[in-house]
Amino acid sequence: MLEKERQFYAANSKEWVQAHPGKFVLVKDETLVGVFNTIDEALAAGASKYGLSSFLVRQLGQDEQVVTIPALTLGLLRADP
Repeated sequence: MLEKERQFYAANSKEWVQAHPGKFVLVKDETLVGVFNTIDEALAAGASKYGLSSFLVRQLGQDEQVVTIPALTLGLLRADP
């Protein structure tokens, strides 16, 4: 999941961090959708544009932190009631 976005981020992050250090980027497929001041802004823009589809948000210049929520990964929790 998000492999295409991760590869695109890895290929371009050095350039982006020079132009936007400390900012948050929103990546979908192989497109830089936007650069934001806060993670909340980036997540809101991604949710607004892509709904429940996956997208990548990363802070430029920070080490990658992988967050795994097993219940979501295994399908034990759903967004639908």
